[in-house]
Amino acid sequence: MAKTSKTPETAPASAEELMKKYDRESNTRIWEGVPAKIIRYLCAAFSVYCIWVTLFSTMMPEEKLNLYLGLVLVLGYLNYPISKKHVRPNYIPWYDIILLVIGALPFFYCAFNAHSIIKLAARVTRDPKMVIMAVAAILCYMELCRRCVGIPILCVVGVLLIYAFTNVRFGKVIYDLFYTTTGIMSTPINVCAKYIVVFIIFGAFLERTGISAFFINLANSIAGASSGGPAKVAVISSALCGMVSGSSVGNTVTTGSVTIPMMKKTGYKPEFAGAVEAAASTGGQIMPPIMGAAAFLMAEYMGIPYGQVALKAILPAVLYFAGIYIAVHLEAKKLGLRGIPREELPKLGTLLPKIYLLLPLIILVYLVATNKRTMQFSAAVAIGVTILVGLFNNLVSKITKSQDTTDNLTLARFFDALEAGAKSTITVSVACAMAGLVAGCVTSTGLASKLITAVVTISGGRVMVALVLTMLCCIVLGMGVPTTANYCIMASTCAPILITIGVPQVAAHFFVFYFGIVADITPPVALAAYAGSAIAKAPPMKTAFNASKLAIAAFIVPYIFALNPAMLLIDTTTIQVILVVITSIIGIFGVAAGLNGYLFRPLNWLFRIALIAAGLLMMDPTTVTDIIGFAVMAAVVAAQYFLAKRANTSA
Repeated sequence: MAKTSKTPETAPASAEELMKKYDRESNTRIWEGVPAKIIRYLCAAFSVYCIWVTLFSTMMPEEKLNLYLGLVLVLGYLNYPISKKHVRPNYIPWYDIILLVIGALPFFYCAFNAHSIIKLAARVTRDPKMVIMAVAAILCYMELCRRCVGIPILCVVGVLLIYAFTNVRFGKVIYDLFYTTTGIMSTPINVCAKYIVVFIIFGAFLERTGISAFFINLANSIAGASSGGPAKVAVISSALCGMVSGSSVGNTVTTGSVTIPMMKKTGYKPEFAGAVEAAASTGGQIMPPIMGAAAFLMAEYMGIPYGQVALKAILPAVLYFAGIYIAVHLEAKKLGLRGIPREELPKLGTLLPKIYLLLPLIILVYLVATNKRTMQFSAAVAIGVTILVGLFNNLVSKITKSQDTTDNLTLARFFDALEAGAKSTITVSVACAMAGLVAGCVTSTGLASKLITAVVTISGGRVMVALVLTMLCCIVLGMGVPTTANYCIMASTCAPILITIGVPQVAAHFFVFYFGIVADITPPVALAAYAGSAIAKAPPMKTAFNASKLAIAAFIVPYIFALNPAMLLIDTTTIQVILVVITSIIGIFGVAAGLNGYLFRPLNWLFRIALIAAGLLMMDPTTVTDIIGFAVMAAVVAAQYFLAKRANTSA
C-alpha cells in the first residue's frame, strides 16, 4: 500500500485501505491463480470440518482442540505475512514455512497421542522434547497473534508469562499452559471451536445473501427522511450489522463508507459524523442476540443458558443506542439539519417483499430462545436456512427479471462464505488462544486473588471506588483487543474483583464486558473512532472524544446495574421491568440533552447540569430517585419549552 499523509485531508478513502490501516485482519497475503484456489478450498474445507466437528465429533477435548489449534495456525501463516511491507503475489518466505511447520506439528502430535500424554500427566515435561515442542508452539502462536490481532494483547500475554516463569516452576507453567485445558486449550478456545466458529460462518453466509445491504436500506426507509436522517440511519444499521460482523473497526469501515459521507453532506461536522458511526458500530458488540460472539463465552463463564445472557443484554443495549439516537436528533435540531429527500430513499414497500432475508435470524433466535437444541446445532440450522433463502432469492430474481443480482447466492459466493468464515475464524481463534494463556498464567500464579486483595485494599471496601478502579483496568486492558479475547481477559482478571466485593456475578461480567468494549472508542487507542475519522477526514482525537460522549450510556449503565441489577432482570417482576425501561429511557434522554446542550433552544450551564443529574437519578431503578429525577427533568423541559416559545414569538 502506498504511503499516505497523516493529515485528515489526505486520509485514505477506500474501505480496503482503511481496513488494512486499522484492522490487522485485513493485512493478508496476495494469492493469485492456482495458489489462490488452493488456499480458497483449504479455507472452505476448514469451515466444513469445523461444522462437522461441532455437530458430530466424539473426540476428547485434547484431541479436538489440538487439531483445531494446529489447523488454525497453518491457515494463519498461509494468510498473514510478517508485515504488510512483505507482501507480493504468490509468495511465502522460507522462514514462514519453518514457523508454520514447527508451530503446527506439536499440536498435531499431541492430538494423535492425546491418550498417552494424559496418562503421563505432569511427568510429560520431564522429556526435553515435549518441553521444546510446547515452547515452540506457544511462541509461534504469539507471533501469529502479532500479525493478525495486534500488539496490545501480546503485551498483556508477555508480561503475564514473565510473571509466571519468575514465580512458578518452569515445568509446571509449561504443563499448565500447553498440556492441560487450563491454558491455551481452556474455556476461550473451547467455546470458540464449539460455538463461535459456527456463528462466524453463519455471519459470512448472511453477508453473502445481502442482509447488510437490506439493514442499511431498511434503516434509510425508516429514518432517512427525518431531521439529520443519515446519522439515525447510521445508528440503526450499525446496530443491526454490528451484531453480525463482530468487529467494531470492520463495521465502522463497511457501513461508515456509506453513512459518513451522507452525514457530512447533510451538514454534520466531520468529527461528529465519524464519531456517530464509531459509537454505533462499537455498540453492535453489545447488541443481542450475537453480541460479537462474546455472549457464548459469557454463558460458559457464568454457567447460565445463552438465551438468558441475550435476554439480560437487551435493556442495556437499548439504552446505549437510544442515547446515541437522541444525541444525533438533538444535534440535528441544533444545527437545523434536514433529512434526505424521500424520493432519494428506498421505499418501504419495495423492501417488504424481501423481508424473507431476516428468516435465518428469526429461526436462530427462536431455536436459541426455546433452548430446544444446542447453540451449535441452532447455528448450523441457521446456515442451512440462509443457503435456502439465498437460493430462493435467486429464484425471485429470475422470475422478476431483476437487473440487481448483487445479493444472489451463486456457487462462487457459497465458497466465498466458507472461505470468509474460515479467515474470520483465524483471528478470533488466535485471540482466544492468547486469552487462554492469560487465564492459565492467572490460574497458575494465583494472580487473581492478589489483584482482588489489592483493589479491595485500595478501595477500602467501598464499592464505588472498586468499580472505578475496575473500569480503568478494563479500558486499559481492552485497548486494541478483539471482542472475544477482550471479554475473556476481563472475565479472568477483573470480574472476580467485583464478585468478591458483593456485585452479583451476572452484573460483574456485564460490567467488565461493557468497559472492555468501549476501549474501541476511548482515547488514546480508539481504533473504531480512528477508522471513522479517516473516512470523515476529521481529526482522530476529536472524533474519539465525540464518540465517547455519544456513547455515554456505556459509561453510566454498567454502574447502574452493578449497584442495582434490576436493569439486568435480576430479582425483579414484569411491572418493575416496564418501569425500569420507561424511566431509564427518559433518564438517558436527560443525560443526552444535557451533554448536547440543546433542548428546543440552547441550554444554559445550570439547566445542563440539572438535566444530567435528573437523568442519572432516573436511571437508578429505585422509586425515590425516579420521582426526584422526573420532577427536576419536567421542570427543566417545561422551562426550556416556554423560553423557546417566547423567543420565537418575539422574533
